[in-house]
Amino acid sequence: MTSDYFYPNVGGVESHIYILSQKLIQRGHKVIVITHHYGNRCGIRHLSAGLKVYHIPVGTLPFSSTAATVPNMFACLPLIRAILLRERINILHAHQALSSVGLEAVMHAKTLQIGIRTIFTDHSLFGLGGGGWGEVSGNKIVKGILSDIDGVICVSHMGKENTVLRAMLNPDIVYVIPNAIVADSFQPDQKKSRYSGGPLTIICVSRLAYRKGIDLLIAAIPKLCKKYPTIRFLIGGTGPKLIELEQMKEKYQTVIKPDQVHILGPIRADQVRDLMVQGDIFLNASLTEAFGMTLLEAACTGLLVVSTRVGGIPEVLPEGLIEFAEPE
Repeated sequence: MTSDYFYPNVGGVESHIYILSQKLIQRGHKVIVITHHYGNRCGIRHLSAGLKVYHIPVGTLPFSSTAATVPNMFACLPLIRAILLRERINILHAHQALSSVGLEAVMHAKTLQIGIRTIFTDHSLFGLGGGGWGEVSGNKIVKGILSDIDGVICVSHMGKENTVLRAMLNPDIVYVIPNAIVADSFQPDQKKSRYSGGPLTIICVSRLAYRKGIDLLIAAIPKLCKKYPTIRFLIGGTGPKLIELEQMKEKYQTVIKPDQVHILGPIRADQVRDLMVQGDIFLNASLTEAFGMTLLEAACTGLLVVSTRVGGIPEVLPEGLIEFAEPE
């Protein structure tokens, strides 16, 4: 497994890689993870079940809140080559389109010509070039490196269309495997009675970033609190928009009561269910989303899901479990 996005960074891709690695190890396979260093976390770390993680010394993009690294192309070749040979890798599985470490590992694995099969999983949707030089250059890199890939996995049919167009891939080698959750980990609270018309609690759990629609959330919360004085928001997550959320609370103190909006900060994976069972509605305001794992988790815990109709979200839940709104 290789990607820019892995623990201790928190997110859906990170959790996916970790859980997939653990399940493969349980089936008797040897799995390692190659990612970049995080702070003083550099070198080799061992996680549970014997998962070995290589944190190679590669810097992240400057002035960016993401974990994406600076594209190095050939600078990481000696390190990645040594790891692939030392660990006797048979299959290299890269994750996320804007992961420089992942894409470069695919390229280096092919150039070694020692029979390593390569797979790439795209977890997100990206523009086709209208968003500026970043999208144009990123799509060119993806197109070039994936031209010799053995297989590509997307998490939704919308994601497949997006990846095929961006990388100009043969659709026959692109497979759709939707994300999944362990339902036993998100059981509803049996002691909690069904909604009886009392004060509503709305749950929001996401990375607090622009593409997650936090600006929409910031605009909507004061209006909802003014119209429904008993409503309550529980917001879990962290990110670059955290400060703006705090500023919104201060700006609208006359409208938002002190106990109406609670910003909880980072939420561990094992805490998500305990947070969700406190609510009645799960609100997702994403501007772009290939799948949306938290929607599945919320529906599994018994919440009504309200979401923007974007990307692959309409594929996640059937009618009756989700209500859609346009991201205006």
